Amino acid sequence: MSKLFDLTHAFTENMPVYPGDPCVKFYQVATLEKDGFNDRKIESGLHVGTHMDAPLHMISGGKYISELSLGKFSGWGHLIDVRGQSKIGVDVLSDRAIEQGDILLFCTGYSQKFRDPEYFTTYPELSIDLAKKIVRLGINIVGLDSPSPDRSPFLVHKILLGNNVLIIENLTHLEQLLKIDRFRVMAYPIKFQAGGAPVRVIAESY
Repeated sequence: MSKLFDLTHAFTENMPVYPGDPCVKFYQVATLEKDGFNDRKIESGLHVGTHMDAPLHMISGGKYISELSLGKFSGWGHLIDVRGQSKIGVDVLSDRAIEQGDILLFCTGYSQKFRDPEYFTTYPELSIDLAKKIVRLGINIVGLDSPSPDRSPFLVHKILLGNNVLIIENLTHLEQLLKIDRFRVMAYPIKFQAGGAPVRVIAESY
């Protein structure tokens, strides 16, 4: 029997955001007592919590999230265990049967630090060579349980997004997949006309 794994942080008012990004705020605009129903509005950046980067995020003339094909948002997954590494090199893909359209999830272990200040300062980075290899393999999505695959000037971002490899940041509970040999990933973002959007990420084991 298949099993579903939720790899998504809850979208909450007090969740941490990348330094310099606006904090998430919820506003109650209707209540059961006064209006007969509950409603809230939110104020938020689009690159907070578990979210997907579209090409427009870093690439001039790149596609919006809303322009991407549905086929980009799901595929066979590979969990890459990189816990304890500070620079993630191309060797982590050795001896893996990766095919075009697959999805790579990098388990850094950093989701356990999601609410610690060091989450945004000490996370590991993907190497330039690894980013180029991911492009050559024709990967659909790279996902990480950390805030970013790199730091300013964000060359890895630009290599991946410039070649239509989508990026998911701030995943959680990837450790659940360490002993799962075969799974598919489904990651459908909100259809915003923007360079990024919150995304619910689910893995289904087989």
